[in-house]
Amino acid sequence: MSVDHRSRRDALRTLLVERELDAILVTDLLNIRYLTGFTGSNAALVVSARDADGDEDATVICTDGRYVTQVAEQVPDLRAEIDRSSAAHLIGTFSGDVLAFEAHVATFAEHRSWTESAPSVRFEPVSGLVEKLRMVKDEHEIGLLRAACAAADDALAQLITRGGLRPGRTEREVGRELENLMFENGADGISFETIVAAGSNSAIPHHRPTGAVLASGDFVKLDFGAQVGGYHSDMTRTYVLETVSDWQRDVYELVAKSQAAGCAALVPGAECAAVDAAARSVIDDAGYGELFLHGLGHGVGLEIHEAPGIGKLGTGTLLSGAAVTVEPGVYFSGRGGVRIEDTLVVREQGPELLTLTAKDLTVI
Repeated sequence: MSVDHRSRRDALRTLLVERELDAILVTDLLNIRYLTGFTGSNAALVVSARDADGDEDATVICTDGRYVTQVAEQVPDLRAEIDRSSAAHLIGTFSGDVLAFEAHVATFAEHRSWTESAPSVRFEPVSGLVEKLRMVKDEHEIGLLRAACAAADDALAQLITRGGLRPGRTEREVGRELENLMFENGADGISFETIVAAGSNSAIPHHRPTGAVLASGDFVKLDFGAQVGGYHSDMTRTYVLETVSDWQRDVYELVAKSQAAGCAALVPGAECAAVDAAARSVIDDAGYGELFLHGLGHGVGLEIHEAPGIGKLGTGTLLSGAAVTVEPGVYFSGRGGVRIEDTLVVREQGPELLTLTAKDLTVI
C-alpha cells in the first residue's frame, strides 16, 4: 500500500484555513517525514493553506546538498530547494503575510533570527497541528506498526525457546540478545534502550540494564520494542524464574486484571483520563493505588511516545485509528514489580491487539 502524502498535506491545509493562517513552516523532521516521505537529517517545509493555480501542490521543501538525490527520489511530487539553512531560506522566499511555525520545535534564537530577517512577515506560533493528524493512523501506518510488533513478539519467543532468560545471566546480556533478535526478525532499529529489570530492580519502572545477575525466584521485567519503516512497537512482559511465590501470583493477577480493564476501555470517543481510571481503579480498589507510579499509556507511531497521552491528566478523547499502549504496573520498592503492556489500535468494533505474546503468568 502506497502512502498518500498529498492527502496528509491537504488535511493540514484544512487546519490552516480554520485558523486563518496563510501557511506553516514545518521544521520537525518527523512531521516532515509524515507529510512528504523525506527522511534526511536536515530539512524544512512550507505548506500553504491553499494549493497553487490548478492542481499544483504549493508545498516547497528545502534541504542541503547532501540530499539532492534523496529528496528527488523520496519527494518527486514537490518543488525542492537546496540550502544549508533550510528554514531561513524558505522564510526568505515566503510571499505571504502570516506564517505559522512549530513553536514546540523552534528555539528562541531561531525565532528571533527569523523575525529580524523577515520583518514584514507575522510569525504565528502553533503547536501540535501535524501531531494532531498523526494521532489517527492510516492502514499503511498500521501495517508498519503490526510488522514492528511482530518483530518484537518473534524475538521474545526465540529468546525464551533458546534459554536466553535464565538464572546466571546478567540484565545486560539478556537485553543485548533480545535487541539482536529483533534485528534478526525484521526490525530496522530498536524503539528505545531495552529494559531488563530482575529481582528488586523490577520495582523500578524505567530501570536501565546493569550487570545484575538473574536469580531463581526473580521477577524479570522486559520492556522493549522494534522499529519497522520508522514506526515503533512497545511491549512489556514480566516473567518469574523457576519458582513463584504467592505474593508474586497475587500482584501479577492484579496487574493483569487492570490491564484487561484498560484495554476494554479503548473505544472511540472515550475520554483519555477515563481509560486511565478504568485500569487504575482496579489497583486502587485492591489498596495498591500508590504503587501505580505512572500513566496508563501513550500514543505510539513515528515516535515511541506521542499523542494521545492516557493518564490521570490526559485530555481529549480517543479517535478510531489511534495506536496506543496500555501498561499498568505495581511496584514494591526493594522487592519487585510487575508491568504488562500491549500496543493496540482503537477500532469501532473493539481494540485491535498488535502485540500478541501471551500474558498469562509464566514461570520459566
